[in-house]
Amino acid sequence: MAHLGPVRAELGRAHAGLMAGAGELSALAELGAVRASWERRIETARDECRSLAGKLRAVAVTQSAVNETVKGAFDGVRVAGGGAGAGPGAEAGAGVGSGSGRGEER
Repeated sequence: MAHLGPVRAELGRAHAGLMAGAGELSALAELGAVRASWERRIETARDECRSLAGKLRAVAVTQSAVNETVKGAFDGVRVAGGGAGAGPGAEAGAGVGSGSGRGEER
């Protein structure tokens, strides 16, 4: 889960530094509005992360079960010959060296 807690504190420290150095600028009110806007955005992001956490965990559990089912389906499959290179595409003439790849016959 995203850790946005430190972000809000950092925003507060940065805002305090701006306020201290701004003196009597008319932009102080705008700075406050910008800070409030960013705090709302941070809270929205935190809420979104919280809402996704459980959903993502559920997807991981489901995907793990699917992976195990697929693996189990292949556990009983045996390859003819059993040697290295046996299996689909391993028949004579297949693969590298069987032609130029331009449809020519040998």
